[in-house]
Amino acid sequence: MLDFPRWKVVSIWAFLAVLVALAIPSVVPGLNARLPVKIPTINLGLDLAGGSYLLLEADTNDVAATRVEAMREQVQTEMRRQNPRIEIGDISSRGGQLSFLLRDPSQVDAARERLLAITGGGAGMTGQREWDIQVVDTSRFVLTPTQAGLAQAVDRAMQDATEVVRRRIDELGTREPTIIRQGSNRIVVQVPGLGNPQALKDLLGKTAKLEFKLVDQNADPAQLAKGQAPAGSQVLPYPGSQFGFIAVKRSAIITGDMLSDARQEFEPQTNAPQVSITFDAQGGRRFARVTQENVNKPFAIILDNSVISAPNINEPILGGRAAINGGFTTESANALAIALRSGKLPVALKVVEESTVGPDLGKDSIRAGIIASAVAVALVVAFMLVTYGRFGAYANLAVVINVFVILGVLALIGGTLTLPGIAGFVLTIGTAVDANVLINERIREEFHRGRSVVQSIELGYKEASRTIFEANVTHAISGIIMFLLGSGPVKGFAVVLLIGIATSVFTAVTFTRMLVAGWVRRTKPKTINI
Repeated sequence: MLDFPRWKVVSIWAFLAVLVALAIPSVVPGLNARLPVKIPTINLGLDLAGGSYLLLEADTNDVAATRVEAMREQVQTEMRRQNPRIEIGDISSRGGQLSFLLRDPSQVDAARERLLAITGGGAGMTGQREWDIQVVDTSRFVLTPTQAGLAQAVDRAMQDATEVVRRRIDELGTREPTIIRQGSNRIVVQVPGLGNPQALKDLLGKTAKLEFKLVDQNADPAQLAKGQAPAGSQVLPYPGSQFGFIAVKRSAIITGDMLSDARQEFEPQTNAPQVSITFDAQGGRRFARVTQENVNKPFAIILDNSVISAPNINEPILGGRAAINGGFTTESANALAIALRSGKLPVALKVVEESTVGPDLGKDSIRAGIIASAVAVALVVAFMLVTYGRFGAYANLAVVINVFVILGVLALIGGTLTLPGIAGFVLTIGTAVDANVLINERIREEFHRGRSVVQSIELGYKEASRTIFEANVTHAISGIIMFLLGSGPVKGFAVVLLIGIATSVFTAVTFTRMLVAGWVRRTKPKTINI
């Protein structure tokens, strides 16, 4: 137990030195900026660094409407794609239902089979039905989303929305945001260091549903003035038009899913901000084909169901690139580019709660945490030194090194320190010497039984190590459960606790055993005061 070869001693000191060195830039403000190599530092959470808190809520009605509209396009495509072709007409998506009329009533059975295939209700399908299919008046189909299907759609939409929100915030360059689901239709967003949440609200509130559609040039101006459009078209807001509305074809030429990149740039002739977009291979081919077939016809660029511009196709656009102009500022163009790059939100989100934590409050929390940590360390050091003498001094050195090692590990993994994390940090300091108390008491017991110094130390470490291991395993299990099942503050507490358990066992057992072994080899004591 007391055999420590030189390579092992050097390895332990080197390992601890590296972690202590990683902790120093996080402890000394401004040091990292003066170093030739940037060292990772600990990120501060919202409650310490200040920042913005947003609670976003999804509109489940928007999910239902989007599903019905997507099913509309899927039904139209499926009925035309296979042979024999099934002709449909009078298709409607009003009232949260999709209904359409068959031109040939004899094709009802064939149409039903195709509908079952695309709605997941065909032979061999398992699970809950997402659509209820009914036939009314012998030739009209009515598709109604089931509650189970809507619940699954909302869950999928919220999962996708959470990832889109994460990508958008990451594009802003903010550090360590907290983005978690809350309930079935809410998302909690915490962004440390962001004092003004307005830009964040504007970015997250933008669905960024981009569509390119052909303008319906056959629309009757009188009907358009009333907000009405011909069959197969729809009326959308267009501030630059005569009536404030414009009629466009329902089928999209290009959607935002076909983009590979979006960047804020400047228009070469006017130097006005614009958003340049690049299509993927499929989108580039489709855009080239449509622009070739519709030269001298206008098409609409639509963002979140509002027309930004409706330029004319003067010539085929074959390069797989296009530009969006709409009276942008540099900031708004950059925000739109970020939204398009991160993907469209599958569901509209609105801010239902917001708050801003000032940096002064965070500084007060840090100051209180430092004071609490210093008091904990001072009391532990005094107790161990008075009670165990030399062995207490070794334990105190292990505690001090353990403080820096915890900070070093947090910096190395890019961890975030929160107020609950400071609580876990203080708790770890207070319990860091538990192992040394067990070891020292066992050494004292063995020495009083008449064993030699070396035998007492060896048995003390050997016998106590089993108890130390078992006790810390139970602590670690509790920390793992908190980390897996908790969120936000609970998870921050668990991270620091788990790191503290691992580092304190190493410093309190292995490191102190190395110090004691070195002292025994050097001095060969005949007795110990403990």
